[in-house]
Amino acid sequence: MIDTEREKRMRDLVLLVGDPVRRYLHRRTDTATADDVIGDTLLVCWRRLDEVPDDALPWAIVVARQCLSNARRAERRRIRLIGRIIAIDPPPVVAHENAATSTVDATAEAARVTTALAGLRRNDAEILRLWAWDALTSPQIAVVLGISANAAAIRLHRAKARLKQELLKSGTPTGHVTLDEGSEDARR
Repeated sequence: MIDTEREKRMRDLVLLVGDPVRRYLHRRTDTATADDVIGDTLLVCWRRLDEVPDDALPWAIVVARQCLSNARRAERRRIRLIGRIIAIDPPPVVAHENAATSTVDATAEAARVTTALAGLRRNDAEILRLWAWDALTSPQIAVVLGISANAAAIRLHRAKARLKQELLKSGTPTGHVTLDEGSEDARR
């Protein structure tokens, strides 16, 4: 079959089965999934156009049914994967004691820290972000920056001291932002 004949046959097939298959899918799943599955179904129809029988509608519905089963299996796998990721690395727990006040305080503190970071040299700010925001240890920071672990530890220590000085200049009360000089685990 030449391309123009194949394309004409596919257009005719879509006109014949498109709406009935779409209705079939919409009765069985949500709109977004139905739209995805109709696309998959038509792709299979295109790939297997030479195998389409004369009575194409039941064949196309079987294809749609199988594509819908595949989509549902993929969704179940995705949900299980999300569950595993959450079990391994749960999202941080947010305390809701006094949500309005704590949100305002946290926002103000974050603004002060951001301002203090902006006052630092770019290299100091980057190493602090790697440590505090990305939770990297000195050896991991060393790999990222392409320096020795010892150099990373020294630069991190110095950057923390500079940030502390910036925070003191901006009037941030002592104790609001924790910059434990001796611990890799102390995070803001």
